[in-house]
Amino acid sequence: MLEWEVTETGEFSVWGYDAFDVYEADDEGLPDYEVGIRTRSFLRQLSQYIAPDAKLDIQTAGYTKCRFPVHAQRYVVRENEVLHADLGSLDPIDE
Repeated sequence: MLEWEVTETGEFSVWGYDAFDVYEADDEGLPDYEVGIRTRSFLRQLSQYIAPDAKLDIQTAGYTKCRFPVHAQRYVVRENEVLHADLGSLDPIDE
């Protein structure tokens, strides 16, 4: 599980030893893995509350027991916008 806090100045931080994934909660308030991941839906809803000049930048990277592939992704949440990047594609770059 991930830990989180909001400081007195309103800074929001999330940290821990797990990927940033959001799940529906079951009746006991625990993640309902059968329903599936709801990260993108959660972030789209959250984007409605981001101030026009602010952003939430979420970065996660790691691996399980030194096995490949490496898991890495980034979400940038702005007012009414969510951007996502990961290591899932390999595209050529211009010279």
